[in-house]
Amino acid sequence: MKERWLEHVKKADFAAWGRALGVSPLIARILKNRGIDTVEEADHFLHDTLEDLPDPGRFPEFSLAASVVLQAVRDGLPIAISSDFDADGIFAAMILKEGLETVGGKVFVFIPDRMKEGYGLNKRIIDDALETGAGLILTCDNGIAAMDEVAYAKEKGLKVVITDHHEVQFEDGEEGRKYLIPEADAVLDPKCPDATYPFRYLCGAGVAFRLIQLIYEKSGIPVSRSYALLDYAAIATVADVVELSGENRIIVRAGLERLRKAERVPLRALFHALGIPPAEIEARHIGFRIAPCFNTMGRISDIREAVEFLSVKDPEAAAKKAEEIVALNDLRKALMEEGIRKAEETIRNEGMAEDRVIVAVVPDVHQSIAGIIAGKLKEKYYRPVFVLTKAEEPGLLKGSGRSIEGYHMLEALMAVKSLIVRGGGHAMAAGVTVEEAKAEAFRKALNERSELTEEELTPTVMIDARAPLAYFTPQTVQELRILEPHGVGNPRPVFARADFTVERIRPIEGKNALQLLLNDGTARRRAVYFGDPEEVLGVIRENYGEEAIGRLQRGTGPGVELAFTFVPKLDSFRGELKVEFQCRNCCRVRKKVV
Repeated sequence: MKERWLEHVKKADFAAWGRALGVSPLIARILKNRGIDTVEEADHFLHDTLEDLPDPGRFPEFSLAASVVLQAVRDGLPIAISSDFDADGIFAAMILKEGLETVGGKVFVFIPDRMKEGYGLNKRIIDDALETGAGLILTCDNGIAAMDEVAYAKEKGLKVVITDHHEVQFEDGEEGRKYLIPEADAVLDPKCPDATYPFRYLCGAGVAFRLIQLIYEKSGIPVSRSYALLDYAAIATVADVVELSGENRIIVRAGLERLRKAERVPLRALFHALGIPPAEIEARHIGFRIAPCFNTMGRISDIREAVEFLSVKDPEAAAKKAEEIVALNDLRKALMEEGIRKAEETIRNEGMAEDRVIVAVVPDVHQSIAGIIAGKLKEKYYRPVFVLTKAEEPGLLKGSGRSIEGYHMLEALMAVKSLIVRGGGHAMAAGVTVEEAKAEAFRKALNERSELTEEELTPTVMIDARAPLAYFTPQTVQELRILEPHGVGNPRPVFARADFTVERIRPIEGKNALQLLLNDGTARRRAVYFGDPEEVLGVIRENYGEEAIGRLQRGTGPGVELAFTFVPKLDSFRGELKVEFQCRNCCRVRKKVV
């Protein structure tokens, strides 16, 4: 795939920043690259703790939500938590459940059936809540789009409090934009146009965590007791791929500390089943291994099992269930690979690879993994992708979309509202239901309205610095860890060289990777290229010929000159720390350096 490699060129006195912050000039430069403009902002980024979070009681929407919920607790009314079926929804529900039980609340958790009911609050949940005697519906990670459902709950005499983090739906008319906000007793969503809370990027569990902190404070319980819920909040924040800046960074960093202690029996059992030593857990383990296990239960199993699993106290029972969950996740991976194959076949057969917005109808793909498939295709083709499959209701297609920078998926759906049955989400991801007969019109309308340029459809690789291999000692790589946790908004630092001499290549058996021996004139180091080996082999073949590949595999004769981006990592071998280089991108630079 064609890429643009760009080096950050932001300027500052990095030596002065480093002295003020007690870090190296390289760390200071990376902080500037992340959009941090002052030493004071950098100090907050590096050192803010839970004590630096703003008091939620200062903001009207939080105060109102907490008051309505606490009144239900005082009145002895059961509270029905209406959650979502992904990791964010599961952990948001657990935060509210455990938090409200701590203040004496009687709580029931309700989650929609992904296949039969789809996302969000529905009338079945409301009716089931009424049968429990509930007096309050409390949503988490959903509800901001539930106009009719909230009205139905109010008609039945229920109080309703919405806690959500998704974008508010709207209608554009002659009088301007009208936001569609359910008439609940309280609406707590940082993305509401009238929200006063200063941080807009909390996930659903993040909103729930901050609400419970205020409820504890109003109940006379030390807010520090809420820190026991940080492991839940950290998993959800990473899983929902929200920006790891500001409050999210604080929550995840503190939550990782709790996860490394593995105090919860179910989570400890899951870490063991996954082969992850708790003390070594990082954000990447959450994103790629831990969170997918919970998402899988919402996709191809009964999501209620996730809540039940997280409530298990017996280590033996937890261990058995954890093994089942990991096996289920392995099944999901197999289904995903088959789904990707079918979707790519559809894209190829229908000539959609060059569409600015890809809408692939893959009828027999498991509906619950449409979003994962869309995400993988988005990465391959680097353009917004919707994957639609057969819905439970006859004549309907249901699916998910994943986007790229520059394309706001929810706004795109709202612009073609007449062609969809329902939809919701945010800038980078959305869910949608479309009549089968209108699928092609939906595809055409999205493409006709798309204003994506060729530049926006070309992935950009941002490089933090051009640095020689010899620079990276165990000490310098260890210092880079001060920038963790990494994720959206705070990616892992990426470095590059345009003048590597590749002296040897060797495929790694059983892995989609190549081992490389690199020499940049300052050092000779082993590195691993993770990704399709053909990406590197193709560049060598195009620039140096097929015979060069054989020569490099044998390690004989002259090397070839290539450019790589890379990430340095620490590896412990027999008690000794060594620097390992992971290469990410490859090209041939002839005239200009990166």
